[in-house]
Amino acid sequence: MKLLISACLLGERCRYDGESKPLPGEILRRLREQHTLIPVCPEQAGGLPTPRAPSERRGVKVVSNQGRDVTREYEAGAAFALALAKKERVDAALLKARSPSCGKGEIYDGTFSRTLIPGSGVTAELLAQNGIPVYTEEEIETLI
Repeated sequence: MKLLISACLLGERCRYDGESKPLPGEILRRLREQHTLIPVCPEQAGGLPTPRAPSERRGVKVVSNQGRDVTREYEAGAAFALALAKKERVDAALLKARSPSCGKGEIYDGTFSRTLIPGSGVTAELLAQNGIPVYTEEEIETLI
């Protein structure tokens, strides 16, 4: 299977804080053995720098903790990820949980209080709307 995957899960330092959230070595090895991995960081693809101010979804908008509306950058990154997924003919996406871009099923509520609410990130939502199954690292056993 071809998997679009959040670059931070592969160890790329592309998160808002300039860090990564790499998958454990054994899990990553098994994924690489069983799938073709296509990395993407929608936030960077949308033009945001690394590091960058933390952002959260507030309804249809994405706002940084400094009050800046970054919705356009998140939408551009999501469009890039979708175009890459289509070009590469991916079968599914493995994205970073709770991210305002990549989260699926639950995301932070936009108050920067670490409160989780039902919802998905901009990229996860767009991929799902276009028929691409989305998983997070918390559902990885489904893929290996």
